[in-house]
Amino acid sequence: MAQHRITLLPGDGIGPEIMAVAVKVLKTVGQKFELAFEFQEALIGGAAIDATGEPLPAETLAKCKDSDAVLLAAIGGYKWDTLPRHLRPETGLLGLRAGLGLFANLRPAIILPQLIDASSLKRDVVEGVDIMVVRELTGGIYFGQPRGVFTTEMGEKRGVNTMAYTESEIDRIGRVAFETAQKRGKKLCSVDKANVLEVSQLWRDRITALAADYPDVALSHLYVDNAAMQLVRAPKQFDTIVTSNLFGDILSDAAAMLTGSIGMLPSASLGTSGAGVYEPVHGSAPDIAGQDRANPLAQVLSAAMMLRYTLHQPEAARHIEQAVLKVLDQGYRTGDIMAEGNTLIGCEAMGNVLISALSQE
Repeated sequence: MAQHRITLLPGDGIGPEIMAVAVKVLKTVGQKFELAFEFQEALIGGAAIDATGEPLPAETLAKCKDSDAVLLAAIGGYKWDTLPRHLRPETGLLGLRAGLGLFANLRPAIILPQLIDASSLKRDVVEGVDIMVVRELTGGIYFGQPRGVFTTEMGEKRGVNTMAYTESEIDRIGRVAFETAQKRGKKLCSVDKANVLEVSQLWRDRITALAADYPDVALSHLYVDNAAMQLVRAPKQFDTIVTSNLFGDILSDAAAMLTGSIGMLPSASLGTSGAGVYEPVHGSAPDIAGQDRANPLAQVLSAAMMLRYTLHQPEAARHIEQAVLKVLDQGYRTGDIMAEGNTLIGCEAMGNVLISALSQE
């Protein structure tokens, strides 16, 4: 029986609720596919700040490094928004990515036929959309130096952030993107701002050079402003997108909303080796925390991505994904994806119908 050590980071807000559903799903699938999971929990984000005074305790990072994979729920909330930047929950997430060397973020945006009418765009625009955004995670403007708020000689405050990439940083994310495109539709669009930014000029040069190693992948380039427009104008033109940290943060959220609900979308953050981190793309939703109203499906699908990409259990992953489709076919919905004629259920009940669907297959 395959044994896998998983570190669970429930985090804040609705995090503990959706994590509980994902764990039940993993245990059910584990029994069917003879997979043994060893779960260990750790603190991150606001919960860690309240308990230890810091958003990423050393003990949490150590547990994650000693894991086969990390399943993260959600972090942050209004309670911690006024803290200094280095103490905010989001700083813990950035520290986790850096500490585990997670430089590649994979964000799928797939239109499920059961939810096509939930999209804010017309059916003929979004029907059939299947996009993977590959975002660089540990470089760019979020990590570049110098950064900070300084006082000029004239006594005026000046905010500074630095957008910087080395050739090696661009090459490694580029290779992940090309290899991802090879497994999909063999189309890769690199997004930059090379008409204005020198860092983007280097980005485009390196991605173009890498293309010679992947002759089966059709490479194109778009400026980020045009890419944002094209995502809402004609999203079906895209298969795989690769871009920098800042641009990827924005474009992946735009792509997510094509699907109608950010509550349905998982993500993976991967490094060269070691544990990957899997998490839903939505936030902690503190306004509905503890009310049994959260949608756990993105968390469950994140667990499926974990099985596929890090634990190399594609059949178990497929089993979970098929169960999600089955409960949607049956008309079960949480409030964020509710439509006329559906059956409204809560977070825990959605977990129960998923377990039932898994057991029946």
